[in-house]
Amino acid sequence: MTKSDLMWNTALLYPAPDSQELEADLGSFDQLAADFRRTYFEKTAALDDSAIVAAIREYENLQARMAKPFCYAHLLFAADSGSDVNRALSQRCSELGSRLSQQLLFFDLELMELSDERFESIRSFSAASPYIHFLEGIRKFRPHTLKENEERLLTRKDLTGVRAFTKLFDELSASFSYQMELDGEMRTFTGEELLSLLHHTSPDVRFQAMTLFLEKHGEHGIVYNAVFNNMALDHGQEMELRHYNTPIQPTNIGNEIPDEAVEHLMQVTEANYGLAQEYFRIKAGMLKMERLRNCDIYAPVAETERSFTFDEARKIVVDSYREFDPAFGSIVEAFFSERRVDVMPRTGKSGGAFAMGISPDLPPFLLLNFTGTLRDLATIAHEAGHGLHFVISQKQRLLNYHAPLPLAETASVFGEMLLTRRLLDNETDPVIRRSLLCAKIEDIIATTFRQTVLTRFELRLHTERTVGLLSNDRIAEIWLEENAKLYGDAVEMIPAYHWGWSYISHFIHSRFYCYSYTFAELLVLALFQKYREEGEAFKPGYHALLESGGALSPADTARLAGIDITDSGFWQKGYDVLAGLIAELKLIA
Repeated sequence: MTKSDLMWNTALLYPAPDSQELEADLGSFDQLAADFRRTYFEKTAALDDSAIVAAIREYENLQARMAKPFCYAHLLFAADSGSDVNRALSQRCSELGSRLSQQLLFFDLELMELSDERFESIRSFSAASPYIHFLEGIRKFRPHTLKENEERLLTRKDLTGVRAFTKLFDELSASFSYQMELDGEMRTFTGEELLSLLHHTSPDVRFQAMTLFLEKHGEHGIVYNAVFNNMALDHGQEMELRHYNTPIQPTNIGNEIPDEAVEHLMQVTEANYGLAQEYFRIKAGMLKMERLRNCDIYAPVAETERSFTFDEARKIVVDSYREFDPAFGSIVEAFFSERRVDVMPRTGKSGGAFAMGISPDLPPFLLLNFTGTLRDLATIAHEAGHGLHFVISQKQRLLNYHAPLPLAETASVFGEMLLTRRLLDNETDPVIRRSLLCAKIEDIIATTFRQTVLTRFELRLHTERTVGLLSNDRIAEIWLEENAKLYGDAVEMIPAYHWGWSYISHFIHSRFYCYSYTFAELLVLALFQKYREEGEAFKPGYHALLESGGALSPADTARLAGIDITDSGFWQKGYDVLAGLIAELKLIA
């Protein structure tokens, strides 16, 4: 496999960033938006039901046309933020997107302001059925929406406000490289390569890697402080303008989950922190350590950890999906065969991993930073699950295409479970089985307990920022206090963890996204248990869940697969599964 085979082929969207096709699309949008505004501005309420549906379709088609070049620009920037061409295109799209949003936001506002009687008439109109959930979604924000001129001003200032700080965060973080001695040789690492050393067999290497990574961020603490403080201040001021009660409330409304339900989810999770602490003590015993440090949490429990080539990892992941459903395997394989995956880490490339679903008419893309660890194998399965979800939900129209945040992680986490089951079922070596079991438990801890820690930290950060500027020391205090609740006396936090908050991009890109991982993990544990009990009978309901995209509420979508998320004991059931895995590990250990 050549180097180019491991980089995504964005020519599937446009031939090049200077192509005539891209220029033609970008050059057309201002006029198209102006035409739409001229046709419908201050006229929406007077339209009959059929004309309103036609207007929504026109709006949807315009959004779909814009998604293609904007996502293309994002893919180029994520692959190489150091390129002047990519940075210029990304900035151009950001500025164009801001102008277009200002031109078009009137339409949402006018749909939002339709009377309840008028909305009920539209609801009963059969041609409007694909858009009812979309309309219900935007109308929930009615009490918090301003007049059009005010909304336009807020959209305009975002360009030099939150979007500018987001871009600064991304460019700075992607620019880092790290020098560290490994096996007697001084080497240069990307951030992803350095963090992969948290799976190294040597505790000294793990400590050095985590310390170097975090202290590098600490060297730029002035910038990270400005980014976090200004993002929180901006959000707080907007919440005040819109009369929200809490910083997390707009996210919860968008997720269609009441504040009380989210708080209950986090309280149940916190009540089970003892399970994580029990696991950390078991692992310390397996590693012959008195107590784990947080740089040791992902340490291998075998003397040598198995590494994977990318070809091996790809085959294992594809086979995991194919065993569940041959059609799923074909969808996942297509990401690789059609070069819609960017695989290897490099300087200038975004860290972490993501899947981008553009529209129902265009192929999704995956970004990875593969270093050969078992954790990377799980990441491929995770992002492939996102991609699978994007493909299966392409029967929906664009306005219902993307699943709501609480369900956006469902297919990805389910894919990780399929991978784990395949690995365990095909492995006879008890040492490797123990490693696999530890990896799965650590994944569950990371996607439930840790995400609740992140959400609590984020809430406190935003709440305290309303009082005044937060120093890095104060941000670190909040960070360490919330982490200490999870770790208890079972894990020691290393000194550099003072900066552990600074690199987490969810705080910058997707405010209060993190609890969606907790929601999804516990949902998937229930789904997977149901699959193991029902076998083939489970699959149609699960397929219907993925196929629905964002056409239904989270509760109604989960119901398609026979899951009731309103059950008061639902969340605890997931932690009961985790307790069973820990009990199984005790027997092996």
